[in-house]
Amino acid sequence: MKKIEAQLGMKNEKFNFKTGDTLKVYTKVVEGDNERIQVFDGVLIARRGSGISESFTVRKISYGVGVERVFPIRSPKIDKIELVKTGKVRRAKIYYLRELSGKASRLEETEGAQSSAPDAAPAPAQNAPSTSAAGGTGTQPQ
Repeated sequence: MKKIEAQLGMKNEKFNFKTGDTLKVYTKVVEGDNERIQVFDGVLIARRGSGISESFTVRKISYGVGVERVFPIRSPKIDKIELVKTGKVRRAKIYYLRELSGKASRLEETEGAQSSAPDAAPAPAQNAPSTSAAGGTGTQPQ
């Protein structure tokens, strides 16, 4: 397999997503003579394999019905994969989400999660002395 990967010139891209992450997978779909991009967004519930044969499974709920789709990581049909948010799970395969519905199927978000909004600049500190409600002198204790 390593020889085949070397011959094909496989990119050394890292798939930096973990189980529990919410992803948007942009796939190329051919309809007749036209080609368009279709987005499949859901939770990464499993990864399997390694190297050229590695694949991952994404699950979403569409109109009240659970839909799972398996994507080969090295597929030319995948245009890009976007991380929406990171989830905190303690299992490599989270198939237990299949039995859960509604709010029970939500995953806890990790603290270092990326947000789509840019960080707000911190407010500048004012040099005015602060006074306490008890009528203090306005100086900070040292």
